Amino acid sequence: MREALRLTRRGRLADATALLLGALRGKSAGATDPSARADAAAGSLAGAGAGLWARAKPPRAPTLDIVPESARWLAKSYSNQAGTRAYKLYVPSLYRQQSLPLIVMLHGCTQSPEDFAAGTRMNALGEEHTCLVAYPAQAASANSSKCWNWFNPRDQQRAQGEPALIAGITREIIDDYAVDRRRVYVAGLSAGAAAAAIMGMAYPDIYAAIGVHSGLACGAAHDLPSALAAMRQGNFEAWRRPGETSGSDAPRPLVPTIVFHGDRDTTVNPCNADQVIAQSTAAAPADLRKTTQQGQVPGGHAYRRTIYADASGRAMIEHWLVLGAGHAWSGGSPAGSYTDPRGPDASREMLRFFLENPRRLDG
Repeated sequence: MREALRLTRRGRLADATALLLGALRGKSAGATDPSARADAAAGSLAGAGAGLWARAKPPRAPTLDIVPESARWLAKSYSNQAGTRAYKLYVPSLYRQQSLPLIVMLHGCTQSPEDFAAGTRMNALGEEHTCLVAYPAQAASANSSKCWNWFNPRDQQRAQGEPALIAGITREIIDDYAVDRRRVYVAGLSAGAAAAAIMGMAYPDIYAAIGVHSGLACGAAHDLPSALAAMRQGNFEAWRRPGETSGSDAPRPLVPTIVFHGDRDTTVNPCNADQVIAQSTAAAPADLRKTTQQGQVPGGHAYRRTIYADASGRAMIEHWLVLGAGHAWSGGSPAGSYTDPRGPDASREMLRFFLENPRRLDG
């Protein structure tokens, strides 16, 4: 463990990961040559801190699957003191300077904006509901497997690291387009889901609601070893000590949260979904009413949907446990990686939940 920490501090995440994985499997890291160690790290979600094993890429999605006719798919870049990140922006065909919702989508490890857009079909929903959709891209220079570094303390704080970059991209789009500031949302998969949880904690003044698919609670880890542990078995104390993410001493507001997780996820333990919910309900009013529904996708997965609703009946928190599903975007398209087309449709349910939860003017 000491050697893994030393390698991590020196920026050698691939070697540190290979060492830890070898230890977990009861093997000696010394038996592996450097190229094999690098391959193991690139192929391991743990190597970059969260999410997805590399595997054969899905068929390339036709352009119209990502960009319907007359819409725009723009390549942009944003820089601030924390660095530079590229991003893609989907502008629906009916945009005419009217005020629109904005959905920020954070991909998982080894993914790209194009891959994530194809797999989630979020652009098609953006076209259907006339929403802007943004896809920040993690840089390989920041993480060799292109995972968001949700486990680094600097990347869990407001105005620092990756949260500052993601918030900066969001603000840039708000400034450049007609965005309804009450309807700005962030969602992600795996490492991107963990980053989305952080964004909800750090920037409740920007994001009206968050979507966490196969992710972890804010503060679930503070370095690579604790990230591996949290992915395997959760961190039941994380939601009790989320850190000074918002930079404010004021009581933490409830940010409406929708969570999807497969009950057979062997990459990120499903108990992490419970911890995301616990972190959200900790800021919720005591009078939220909890109900549970059972459902079945025709020809697909059964699911259990738990809803926490306010006095008016509006769902403020939702937890979808997809029975029989692994580590993949529920209801996604096989044109993208890490998807399970057998549903339920996480993209459509997240967008429905988001649009039902605009940010209240009083906070």
